Amino acid sequence: MNSIETIIEKTNPPANKSKALPEDSEQFLYSQTRIQASTKKHLQENRIISGFKPGPWLESYKMLRTRCLQTMDANNWTTLAITSSGNNAGNSLTAANLAISISMELDRSVLLVDANLHNPSICKLFGLKPEAGLSDYLLRDTPLKEILINPDMDRLVILPAGKEMINATEMLRSPKMIRLVSELKNRYPSRIVIFDLPPLLSQADTLGFSPYVDCVLLIVDEGQTKTDELKRAATLLKDINVLGTILNKASNNKIKYQDN
Repeated sequence: MNSIETIIEKTNPPANKSKALPEDSEQFLYSQTRIQASTKKHLQENRIISGFKPGPWLESYKMLRTRCLQTMDANNWTTLAITSSGNNAGNSLTAANLAISISMELDRSVLLVDANLHNPSICKLFGLKPEAGLSDYLLRDTPLKEILINPDMDRLVILPAGKEMINATEMLRSPKMIRLVSELKNRYPSRIVIFDLPPLLSQADTLGFSPYVDCVLLIVDEGQTKTDELKRAATLLKDINVLGTILNKASNNKIKYQDN
């Protein structure tokens, strides 16, 4: 079965429930954050690591977490965007599982932002049913406390994308979005903010938004990503801090998904 290889190469109960978390909670962070739990079956079907027991596959994400945090801490970086050169490389799954892995650290908290306003998928992976999202915050001034969801996992909060937006590129570069990124970066020093973004070569969103985050992680789909695509992506990101590359869907038969 396909897996993820943790290659970091430096280049340039299952029912929904709702309750409030204490304000300024060290477990994480916003007051009145709604909690929605998914089923273990849904998590497993969508390859979310919290649905599986410990094993080599989970350890690969822990290795990825360690390598990412080492570089980010050394540079005082707290915001990370995840993208790829082309479609279906596994950006969202990598973002979700990396966020969960980082949230397992007792001194960290994670905010996972679905910034793919053309094709949002983070909530689908977790089995969440958001009432609003980032698009509502940007267009209608919906307060974040009405949008954020905790997927019943300690130290992890998700900011859904909301409805698809035709003018996503412009909204991601809007002054309001830039102010939001600044607030998310500076309000909680122990928090890592991960943005799930569209593929670099198919949408202008990622290139326009990437200067506002500390670093970018580039997903490479084994057997699908072409060399010229990767070179084009590297050229476009030449002025951005590229944290590294991830070889996704690697054909490693030693790494298997394991049910509890």
